Amino acid sequence: MTPTELATRKRNSTATRANLLDAATKHFARQGYDAVSLREIAAEAGVDVSLVSRYFGGKEELFAAVMDGCPGPDRIFEGEHADFGDRISRMLVDEPVVDGKLEVISIMILSASSVVASPIIRRMGEERFFGPFAKWLGGADAAVRAHLAASIMKGVSMDRLIQDDLGLSARERVRYRKRLARVLQSAVSED
Repeated sequence: MTPTELATRKRNSTATRANLLDAATKHFARQGYDAVSLREIAAEAGVDVSLVSRYFGGKEELFAAVMDGCPGPDRIFEGEHADFGDRISRMLVDEPVVDGKLEVISIMILSASSVVASPIIRRMGEERFFGPFAKWLGGADAAVRAHLAASIMKGVSMDRLIQDDLGLSARERVRYRKRLARVLQSAVSED
């Protein structure tokens, strides 16, 4: 195989893998782990189903790769502890919900009852979110505070998935955001 052929094949492999991840993310976000078939994912990606095994091993490993590829919580940890509530409430309430922003929430909700997917969700949550969040918070009961704040954040995110404007007028959303800021700040405080 010539270097050009090898490079083309490698680029195609990368593109195929990315297409499979994208298709799987969309399907898991719409249907959850148990309702999705590998054939559906492969068909949407425009490839033969055997390539799922080649690139990921199987459905469980593909799901883990999707969860690992979801946007991380890095923005949450930017800034000071003292303005956490205000920063996060603005992110949750004011920022537009763009394509894919809340897919991870849909995936977790729709896949949480799966015997196979649930342990993956818990493991990824601890590794990629709760562990780093508790470390960033530090101090007494950091894990408890991280879990409490995350529960509030997930709830608001779910509400945004259901109704982007939270069913509130613009003035009500401002009051909601301010109250949410206080609740979130209280959740992460050591008091």
